This record gives sequence, structure tokens and C-alpha cells, in this order.
Amino acid sequence: MRNEWGRVLAALINVLGDFDKAEDALQDAVVAALKDWAAQGIPDNPRAWLLQVARRKAIDRFRREQIFETRRTDLEQLYQPEQLDAEQVMGDGIPDERLRLIFTCCHPALSEQAQVALTLRTLGGLTTTELARAYLIPEVTMAQRIVRAKRKIKAANIPYRVPPPERLTERVGSVLSVIYLIFNEGYAASSGQDLTRIALSGEAIRLGEMLHALMPREPEVAGLLALMLLHDSRKPARIDEDGNFVALEKQQRGLWNYEQIKAGLHLLEKAGPIEQAGPYQLQAAISAVHAQAADYQDTDWHRIILLYDQLYAIQPSPVVKLNAVVALSMVQGPASALEVLERVEAEGKLDRYQPFHVVKANLLKSVGQKQAAAEAYRLALSITHNRVERDFLQHCLKELEGCSK
Repeated sequence: MRNEWGRVLAALINVLGDFDKAEDALQDAVVAALKDWAAQGIPDNPRAWLLQVARRKAIDRFRREQIFETRRTDLEQLYQPEQLDAEQVMGDGIPDERLRLIFTCCHPALSEQAQVALTLRTLGGLTTTELARAYLIPEVTMAQRIVRAKRKIKAANIPYRVPPPERLTERVGSVLSVIYLIFNEGYAASSGQDLTRIALSGEAIRLGEMLHALMPREPEVAGLLALMLLHDSRKPARIDEDGNFVALEKQQRGLWNYEQIKAGLHLLEKAGPIEQAGPYQLQAAISAVHAQAADYQDTDWHRIILLYDQLYAIQPSPVVKLNAVVALSMVQGPASALEVLERVEAEGKLDRYQPFHVVKANLLKSVGQKQAAAEAYRLALSITHNRVERDFLQHCLKELEGCSK
């Protein structure tokens, strides 16, 4: 059901012109499928079956609402057998209605929260309950977020289409940003009892794979998918058997998923020359350096510094500088890295960014400033809401305080 949900819903929205009516029709079809398939088996073409049944359910609803005649042509068009099996090709030459749907869900007129919720609901097929559980918010709050997003689309008359070529690059960026936000929340949960939320990171990778299949010639689409696969490959090694967080430098690399690494490296190679790369390709290239190193010490830190310099040139941000500081400490030592970190700190943009304080604590610890390092760990703890990360930082702090006595 989840594999077909986004494609069937996109086709229904294209014909019905309404998110809610399309979703109601598809939900009715799914209820019917749960009953019929259990008795008769899954049909050879589940997508066609769902479209046919959803069409009949929509007609039934429209008849009850006495608006059938005004929509008969659209509904009959949806029922045409030849449209059920083949990819629908739009007027702009880009296949698959899902591409229209993802650009609609990620329209800049919607808030970031609304974009994420609507993308997961419509293209991922996640229920409101699943979304609320994944983001640790009340179900009613998530439901309201989705309803507001749909209303915004209707009220603002947001077009259900792929942007024109001159605006495609700009809008692809917002789509990729939404998918990466979903992945990051799944890979390193901002709060809760677990370090990861596998449903979210897995869904983001699935969305990335779908987008890459729809836009195979977009280098940044391939770059983002490579980045997610390379990061996700470390997942089995990030938690030990007792549920404790394991930092990158201490991970057992034999536990990494090398099939994902192989796929990520292949995507990165296909994306094009790194000299012309965008931000997602560059981040994937950095992750690839880690993936190809035999161990933490043997990592090509000089290469990583060069890649961060290239990334900063096109995406200047204090977070990029912070990540580069870690690589710099491996090349020039912690003292030199601390000097750069002080300049980053002076900008005042990372005061509430937990990784900044963790990096600072680790560098201060390395140069023997244990009291200052302990204070940095405490600051990191004060803004950490994930239980696994809190346990890890508390262990680091206790270990440091024990060494000081």
C-alpha cells in the first residue's frame, strides 16, 4: 500500500483537483483492498485495482453530493485502462504525477513544518498517527498542521504542476531541503528516548529514490540520495548492544552497511565532477571520504578540509565552519582548531547549537583545559533533548570530572 500510495494519490489529485476528495477516495479503496485482497489475494496490478476502485468510490461520493455530472469527464478519464498501467506523461515532458505532487507539497508559500507533514502524508502514505508519533507531538496538532497546509494550497491557488524550466532549479532546492529535514530528524532525533527514528530516515531515502527516478539528470538529487545512503550506512554502528551512543571515531566499521556505501559512491560518481558540485554533492563527497577510510585515524582529513572550503564558498554558514574545525584539529592539532572555533563563536550564531558545545568541549579537553571543557559539556547538556545523547554527554562529563580529581 505504501509503495503505491503516492502514485495513486497523485493521479487522483490530478483528476479531482482536490487533496481531500482524492485522499477520501483512496482511503475507501484501501479499506476495500484490505477486505478483498485478504480473501482473493493481491491482484497482478495493485495500482490499477486501487485506481479503479478509488474511481468508483469517488463517483459514489459525488452522486451522494449531487455533483457527479459536473465531474463525469474527469472521472471517466481516470478510468481509461491504458492510463492505469503506463506512466502518465505531463505536458512539460516530465513523467509521473508524483513529481507534480511533491512540488506542490514543497511550495515556498507553505511553512517548513507544513511542507514536511504534507510530503510525508501524501507521498509517503504515513498516517496522521504515525507522523505524530514520529515527531513526538499530539495527533491533533499534526492533523491541524496537515489541514492548514491543504487549506493554504486551495486558498492561495497554488498550482498543481512542476515549475517552469527557469524556476525548476530554485524549487528543486526546496524539495531537497524538505527531504533532508525528514532524513535528519530520523537519523538523529531532536528529542525522545531513541537516537534514531527509522521510519523517518527510511521514508526520506525512499522519497529520495523516487525523486531520483523522476529526475535522473539532476546532479543535486543524486547528491542528496548519495548523502543519505552514506550517512545511513553507519546506523548499525551508532548504538552499542546496551543502547549507548557510539561516536564516529569509535564505531566498528565492520558493522557499516557496505551495500549502501557502494550505492552511495556510485550515485556520487554519476552526479558529475566534484569541481562543479552543489552543496549536497559536496556533503556526500565528505561522507564518502569517511566511508572509504579503513579507520578514523586513516581518514583523508586534508581532502575533507578542501571539500569543506569548497562547500563554504557556495554555502557560507557557521555550521560548515564548525564541521571544518573538526577536520582541522586532525591535521593541525586541537590548539589551532580552537583558535578558529573562537572566531566562529564570536559570531554568536551557534549559542543554541548543541554540536558546537560538544566540539568545543572535546577540543578543550584535548589541550588540558578540563574545567572549561566541563562547562562546555554542561552547556551542551542544557540544550539536549534526546535521551541517548544526554546519557552520552553525561558520561563524557563524569569521565572528565573523574580525571580532574
